[in-house]
Amino acid sequence: MPRRLSTASATDYVRTAINRRQGRSMVMAAGGIAASEHPLASQAGASVLAHGGNAVDAAIAVNAAMGVVAPMMNGIGGDLFAIVHDVASGNIHGINASGYAPEGLSISHLMAQGAVSMPQTGINAVTVPGAVAGWAKLSARYGRLSLDAVLAPAIALAEGGFPVPEITALEWQGSEGFLQQDAEAARVYLPGGTAPEAGQLFRNPDLAASYRALAAHGRDAFYKGELAERILECSARHGGTLSAEDLAEYEPQWVTPLSTTYRDWTVYELPPNGQGFAALMMLNLLEREPMGSYGHNSPEAFHALIEAKKLAYADMARYLCDPDFHRIPLDVLLAKSYARDRASEIDPKRASAVAEPGRLPTRGGDTTYLSVVDRDGNMVSLIQSNFANFGSGLVPRGAGFALQSRGGLFTLDATHPNALAPRKRPLHTIIPGFMVGGDVKVAFGIMGGWNQSQAHVQFISNVVDHGMNIQAALEAARFTKLTFNGCDVTMESRVPVRVRRQLAAMGHEIDLQGAFSSLVGGGQSVMRNYATGVNYGASDPRKDGAAIPEPFVL
Repeated sequence: MPRRLSTASATDYVRTAINRRQGRSMVMAAGGIAASEHPLASQAGASVLAHGGNAVDAAIAVNAAMGVVAPMMNGIGGDLFAIVHDVASGNIHGINASGYAPEGLSISHLMAQGAVSMPQTGINAVTVPGAVAGWAKLSARYGRLSLDAVLAPAIALAEGGFPVPEITALEWQGSEGFLQQDAEAARVYLPGGTAPEAGQLFRNPDLAASYRALAAHGRDAFYKGELAERILECSARHGGTLSAEDLAEYEPQWVTPLSTTYRDWTVYELPPNGQGFAALMMLNLLEREPMGSYGHNSPEAFHALIEAKKLAYADMARYLCDPDFHRIPLDVLLAKSYARDRASEIDPKRASAVAEPGRLPTRGGDTTYLSVVDRDGNMVSLIQSNFANFGSGLVPRGAGFALQSRGGLFTLDATHPNALAPRKRPLHTIIPGFMVGGDVKVAFGIMGGWNQSQAHVQFISNVVDHGMNIQAALEAARFTKLTFNGCDVTMESRVPVRVRRQLAAMGHEIDLQGAFSSLVGGGQSVMRNYATGVNYGASDPRKDGAAIPEPFVL
């Protein structure tokens, strides 16, 4: 929570209000709040809350609506991860609904076709989509409403249409040439032969029909029924290896979130095959630095964050994979003692050009993030993705959604833990976050490929070290380093010139972007103070979205 100005004068309070460091206020409500990167999707979740749904019901409603209004980012052709706080039990649970490679897809199969690296688009980049199975598992365990009630807002949006918002329109237009490579993708997503402009009404009746099939028949419609047939026909038509068994036998996994302490907070991330453990490793490194004393946006704070990122990501790149195929030494990587040893490698005065994985003891995209809190205090942190814009670029005939391209994150290096193998899940960049401090719990996430762990840590540090509320923490200027070595770092122009000059003098090579750059990702957050029963919501201005409270039902 923000630091309280308990000893401040009335003048100090006024000065803080006038000269605050955020562009908009948090949303506050005694009822629930849904936060997503599109107001209509948030509205769908808030409506479900108002009609008796809980946070899980609302999260599925938001996610389904996002598949309508931001189809380049996400949809039922993609994967899903979520963290759920169940207030009745007090427990925090995770779900991994990421899909595996087809049984018939292997390194030898691709090499026989002349591949020298993993395809990034097309049918051989497609893994089994896990989102629908994730919805079903979440709904069965926690949901209050039927799937047809939860999907109703998204069906109405797909049929009635929506005006395409500004940022979404630009991303859509950037994919126009890509979509033209597949006749069905062009038919669905390029009405009149071009990408829709901002404010243009877009409808997707095929997706509405797909959602109706899910509402009537549940997950079986996708993995065994009508939609499965459409997906398999698409795969066969493009020479893919996806089989009926690959779809029918897929199951998401309930997982126990990983955690670490950071100052007085506990931070949760999901275990691999996602990158969340890199965020926890960064926090362990930063806990050894006086981040609060450095001050926000100071060269010392940025330097510590950037150098901790390099070390944590070096380990992540070495070990991240499907843990069902290779053991990942998380017990060592997340140990405070390991962070102590690794922290000694950070030069406080100079940027490092190369970061190597640590020595362990010897022993036997594109994405959408959403968060929801309901009036009872249940919370959901959910992230869902096609990987790249419009995923593989392939749309099953009559289905209204693109198939993901998550398989592109495999490697064809057979010696690497993340090497392609049948029924293996690729490493994933998408991660939901959750943090607990006393009576306060926060669900949060920030999108953007390899940006995500480092963006999570900047958000956490803003809250914990610099006393920001969740809206200010999302809005604050960020950096991102999307490469794993070198001194290059991308930074928003709101970072003061003086600070950038000092960082450059330390050896950081700054790629300066605009004031609110999509390269540093966009996020959402909800928070609850369980002592007061008040909920809070925040939405990143780097996206088109909003945090919307549950409306009154009169």
